[in-house]
Amino acid sequence: MTDDRAVTDDNAVTDDSGVVERAGWAPVRHFAERSVLGLLAVLAVGLGFGVLLLLVRFHWGPLQDLDRAVADGLNRWAAGSETVVAVLKQISAAGGRGFLVPLVALLVLMLIIRRRPRPALYLIVTGAGAMVLDPSLKALIGRLRPVVEVPVATAPGNSFPSGHALGSMVVYGMIVLVFLPAIRRRWRPFFIGAAAVIVAAVGFTRVALGVHYVSDVLAGWLLGVAWISITAYAFRLWRREAGHPASELTEGLEPEAGPDLRLAPAEGPVLPHPWAKAAEILVGWVFVFGLLYLVGYTVKRWTPGFDEAFPAWLQSHRTPFLDELSWAWSKVGDTHAILFISLIFCPLALALWRQWRPVLFLVLTMVGELTLFLCAAAAVDRPRPPIEQLDGPMPTSSFPSGHIAATMCVWAAIAIITMARFRQPWRWIFPALAVIMPLGVALSRMYRGMHHPTDMLGAALLTTAWITVLWFTIRPNAHPASAVEAADEAAEATTGRRLESIG
Repeated sequence: MTDDRAVTDDNAVTDDSGVVERAGWAPVRHFAERSVLGLLAVLAVGLGFGVLLLLVRFHWGPLQDLDRAVADGLNRWAAGSETVVAVLKQISAAGGRGFLVPLVALLVLMLIIRRRPRPALYLIVTGAGAMVLDPSLKALIGRLRPVVEVPVATAPGNSFPSGHALGSMVVYGMIVLVFLPAIRRRWRPFFIGAAAVIVAAVGFTRVALGVHYVSDVLAGWLLGVAWISITAYAFRLWRREAGHPASELTEGLEPEAGPDLRLAPAEGPVLPHPWAKAAEILVGWVFVFGLLYLVGYTVKRWTPGFDEAFPAWLQSHRTPFLDELSWAWSKVGDTHAILFISLIFCPLALALWRQWRPVLFLVLTMVGELTLFLCAAAAVDRPRPPIEQLDGPMPTSSFPSGHIAATMCVWAAIAIITMARFRQPWRWIFPALAVIMPLGVALSRMYRGMHHPTDMLGAALLTTAWITVLWFTIRPNAHPASAVEAADEAAEATTGRRLESIG
């Protein structure tokens, strides 16, 4: 078999029709062909959205009947179980602005840290465009939300298109396009499939919760696909103008960014002998629990005089302003706040230092704190102070304080990690926070009548003992300098590649 094109010189090829084509122009031709096909696909998706919009706008009967039948059927199914409704709401939250906007902001910050401003700008522009499209079209169409027999959820604004469906399609779609180069080829189908499952699940929940019709969700998906396709096409043209070679969209928006986007590309085994380390951690957990139980049993049987006198003294100084202040500071140590801090710090730590070990240290710190607190509180079963409790009845007992222990653990772990990796004077902010935040939470919890001073002692004991166990088993600061140097070398290599491409 022979090729239908023959080489005529170093820079040209000849096809069987005798047309001479410069080799340097071949990628341009292929890029143009792919662009035309992509444009046709975008037009098809846009046409589908336009047809659906007209059918909704002019109240086409068969579509309205289908929408109502599906909405009523799913409402009857969901309204029969509070658990189903709660699960649907949790899944639906993955497509809401309260979740998607912080997610995009965090990813943009990670890309900037990894010195990839171009995909970061793509995320900003594409996400901002979706936020403008949703309310604009809803105001233009003015479709009312479904009226179902048993309302289980409410949503503000109009119905068409679904903002959750549009937002989830745009955000998870552009995440796939941006971060695909960091995924190994064999795992890419699973990565894409996971994003598709999330988008489909969010759309389903909006109909099942009775706040959208099927056509609203379909319109949101179609509009989302069209929007990310347009912005991806513009991004590829931008790359072409900047001198970067054309690439298949299946390789991601910026294939050469793969090494920079991988979380820990040069890291070896996170822990040597992981099973032995797991056994050490488990043994340490048991000893810490035993220590907590011993102290908790002691203070429950022989309560010091100041243990009830101090919360009572704080109660005598309560004012409406201090009540509000103590409530706000107490929230700093609740589960949601601690989880939020951890979810922000861990991705940023990976972006900065390209090591899993500090992240593992923080995760195990918080998992151990939660399990130790729950087990110790259940075993000791100490009653709360005999004064008015502003937070009302609590499901757990008094010793040790979960709020105080969680605040101590998260900020102490962050301080340990950061102090070994930053050299600037402002790094002392983290040890200061590790002292100030728990003290504020402790005073707030005792002011509100929820804990004794010895409950704070139990939280401090839990934090000190558990972090000591993890310090000697995980070694979170092993080779911190090498991690920083690796990040700097990667940045220099990236800069070199860019200069070569410009040259």
